[in-house]
Amino acid sequence: MVAALFWGLFSSAALYLGQLLAKPLGRSERAVGLMMGFGGGTLLAAVAYELIPESNITDGWQIIAAAMIGALTYYVGDRIIDSRGGEARVAVAAGKGKGGSGMAMFLGALLDGIPEAFILGLGLALGGSISLAFLAAIFVSNIPQGLAGTTSLQEAGTPDRRIAVMWTLLTIACGAASGLGYLMADHLNHVGTYASAFAGGAVLMMLADSMIPESYRHGGRLVGLLTVVGFLASGVLTVLQ
Repeated sequence: MVAALFWGLFSSAALYLGQLLAKPLGRSERAVGLMMGFGGGTLLAAVAYELIPESNITDGWQIIAAAMIGALTYYVGDRIIDSRGGEARVAVAAGKGKGGSGMAMFLGALLDGIPEAFILGLGLALGGSISLAFLAAIFVSNIPQGLAGTTSLQEAGTPDRRIAVMWTLLTIACGAASGLGYLMADHLNHVGTYASAFAGGAVLMMLADSMIPESYRHGGRLVGLLTVVGFLASGVLTVLQ
């Protein structure tokens, strides 16, 4: 239980690293795009090797249905966030937008972080050890999220202390979600693969809908190479663990 809380907090603490990088890199649209590309590659590997591996696909149509429900859940939630000012978050972060809703930025990070943290805790309980590849994927992807979110909030006039409080609340929420996943493992032992597929569908939807297109738009052709590097790095961690 303590380990689940710790790793849930640790994976989301990368948001603080993103906040620290906001000053030297936050105005560089290209830097944000390149970081998102690498993070996108790590998440693609997490989906392929951890959340919806080939062995789970063979379990039947329930896995496919769970992944589609996860994708639809993210789709609906993201549309709501975009309608409240979250759509232009990367452009705003690079200083080229007119400002977006700070709450939309926060909700977007929460929508990504909570399911991932829950699966992190669930996987720890069911597998007996932490998945280094999945942990690294979450951690790395949270850095550009924190960078872009911080710069956008600063652009909207939000004080640095308040931004830090927002990331703290989100980190605590992710730690709690990881702990909840650990506690619910006994009840979800037979449906753990469905929960993973749900998270995989949501993450894959996020990658296709926003993270990869935005990273390429702002980072250029080099993003493709960094996405492959991120995928391979996460894959190596999967093999070594």
